[in-house]
This record gives sequence, C-alpha cells and structure tokens, in this order.
Amino acid sequence: MRERWQDEAWAQNFWWRGQTTRRKFLGLSAAAAGALGGAMLVPAPWREAFGQAKPYKIGVLQPLTGAAAAGGKTALVGTQLAADRINKAGGINGRPLELVIADYESKPDVGRRKAEKLVVEDKVDIGEGGYLSNVCLACMPVFEEQKTVFMIGVCLDTTITTTNCSRYVFRPFDYAPSQAVAFAPYIVSKMAKKWHVVYLDYAWGQSTRDAYVAEIKKSGGEVTGTTGIPLGTADMTAFISKITGNFDGLFAIMFGANAVTFTTQAYDLGLLKKARYAGDGAVAESTHLAALGQKVEGFVGVNRYIPILTKPLDTPYHKKFFEESKVLLKKMDPSGPDPDRYVQSNFEAMNFLKLGIQKSGFRGREDTMKLIEALEGMEVKEGDDFPQGDKTLRKEDHQAFLRQFIFDIHERKHRLLDVVAKEKTIVPPACTFPKA
Repeated sequence: MRERWQDEAWAQNFWWRGQTTRRKFLGLSAAAAGALGGAMLVPAPWREAFGQAKPYKIGVLQPLTGAAAAGGKTALVGTQLAADRINKAGGINGRPLELVIADYESKPDVGRRKAEKLVVEDKVDIGEGGYLSNVCLACMPVFEEQKTVFMIGVCLDTTITTTNCSRYVFRPFDYAPSQAVAFAPYIVSKMAKKWHVVYLDYAWGQSTRDAYVAEIKKSGGEVTGTTGIPLGTADMTAFISKITGNFDGLFAIMFGANAVTFTTQAYDLGLLKKARYAGDGAVAESTHLAALGQKVEGFVGVNRYIPILTKPLDTPYHKKFFEESKVLLKKMDPSGPDPDRYVQSNFEAMNFLKLGIQKSGFRGREDTMKLIEALEGMEVKEGDDFPQGDKTLRKEDHQAFLRQFIFDIHERKHRLLDVVAKEKTIVPPACTFPKA
C-alpha cells in the first residue's frame, strides 16, 4: 500500500527515478520498493558487490507528512547520506544496509503503530530517526518491549535520557541541559539580564524551557515570564500580544514553520525592537533562513551544527559532508538549502551504529545486548564519519556530549561568535535504567 508521502514531488525525485524501474539511491528496502507499485526493480548498482549477503535492516521513523514534514525530510537526507557512504565502502562486516522508511505523519499515535510494524512485521534489526520528541517518547516503549536498539536522530526532550531513559535507546547528540549550560552564561553576560521565554508547548519545548530557566538564574539573570504556544499554531499574534512586562531579552524555543511564524509576527508587532532576540538554534536553521528573511537579522543562538566552512569547521571532513549533503538536499528542495543539524545528527547517528555493529559483531536482534554494550561509553573523534567534532556517548544514560557553537545571523547568514568545548557542556546523569 502506497503512503501519501510517496506521491509528493520531492519523493519522486529523491528516492527513485520517476517511472523507471531502477533504484536511485542506496538503502531503499524491498518493502519500501514494493510500495512503489507493481514495476519490477533491477538491482541497485551496489547490490552485486554484496552477492547473497543478508542486509542489515534499519527501520527509519520520520515525519514525512504533517506539521513537521519539512524537518523530517531534511533529517532523512542525513540517514540516506550515511547509508550511501557505508554501502559504497563495502557495507558493515561485508553486509549492506537496507532502509525501511516509515512516515509517522507528525502524530504520536501513528508513530507508535509504525514503530510496532517496523519491529514486528518488517523485522528490522535496529530503529533510527525520530524528530518530534512526543513521537520518540511514544515509540520508545515499543523498542524496549521488542528488545531492539533505537538510535534517535533528532528528538531533544530532556526526559528521553533522564526520567524516561531506556537501555535500548541512545541519543548521539546534545540535549537542553548541556545547551543551556553552554549558552546561558553568554546571553546573561553579553545580551540581557531579564528574559522572557517563549516556547512550543509540548515535550521538547517544556523541557527546554525548564533547562534554560534554571541556567539563566544560575548565571545571574532573571526570567520575568514564560509563554507557551501550541505546536502548529498558524497565527501566534494572540499569544505574542500578551507578552508584556519588564524584560530586555526574548528567548525563543521554536523550530521550522513555527519559528518562521513566531519571528515574523513578533517582528511585525514590534516585540523584537523592545528586546534582544536569542534562542535555540532551531529558530534559525539554514533550511528556513530564506523564509525568515531580514526579520531574523541579529538573532543569537546556540547549536550543535552550523553550515559554515571557517575555523573550526574548515576541515576536509566537514567540507565533504557539506557538499554531499547539498546534492541530496537540492533533490528534496530545489532552492538547494545548506545542511542543518537534522542532516548532521542523523548522519552521525548512523555512523555510531556502524561502529557499534563493527565492534560488537552484531548479526541481528539476537545480538542486541552486545550492540548496546559496544555503544555504551563510546568515544568518537572528528573525521569523515563525525564532521561535527569529537563526542562521548555516556554509558550511564546513553546521552552524548559534544561542542556547541554560539552564532548570530548577520546579513542572512550564520556567523560564529564562540565555540564551547564539549567538556564544558557536561551535566550529571539523571537516569536509572530499569532492571532487566
């Protein structure tokens, strides 16, 4: 049965060659290929090199339709790029990767059903992806019940690696507590003392709000108020018009279309003239800078990844990642946006899995615990597989720590202001894994 996203123009260009019968990119699964229709498919260019080797099946969960579709499609680019490279280099332990892609339509209940289908019916070896935190939280119990590793590619809700942590779930990138530790001292000392925090009122926004409120206060600042706006609100003027009081800094916890709407309407209503504008780096991702236009000029943010090719990101590894990502992104979006953190984190999530599979000798789900033990405490160095930089995937909570980039938007581009070393982003673990 075809899914709705497969009929969209971007999918026609990105995952297969229109009406031809040849697979276009690496990693398209037999299950996904079958959904394209009744045409017979010839082997992908890499398939003959692997002979009869059984592929590793990676179940990929992303929102390819619905409110978060733009970000989900971008995230999928990172997963696909990693699978492409891995298969071209001979796979893992002589076996290719095969992606089984599931669209959860930006809905938690659909996400849980799709996760169950991936592990029970499609019998994937590992899960990867995520994007929306409320969906990740809904899917995590499925992977735990089925004793299957879930390598999250985007979701930032703090509780994923604290109160809701699972031995089967890994987050190979940052989270709000480490971002707040890195960023709060900067904004309090260099921008404003009194802050009003505006956040998307769901799992990620709420946990990120809590982290920043705590760190702003620890840094000597004050939070005079907070405003929650429901995810997907098309007109935010009613919320913005109620933001009053004595503050000189406005901190936004937004992403995607929500960030564009908030920034545009806050600018038009004069709020950004009253206060310095800062926030989570997702407010000003490269993929929607064009939509934000001049109204985001001067915004200051923190992010694990920004698309610049100057020091310290002027490495051959980052240049290679940047250029290859641009090729795939243009197939998804003809405007050819620069890669963002969603591309980066999914790309590196897949490479964590590659190293874990190699180290553990993982053959399939019967070896899940071996894979978990190989990933726990893993240290990786900046290179082709990890262009963002060095990382530590902590054993105690499966939370990664990495350097952070503080930037502003200058002439509609990211400009690096400061780099915070990964050692300065570490916060104590707050996870107790359930006993087996």
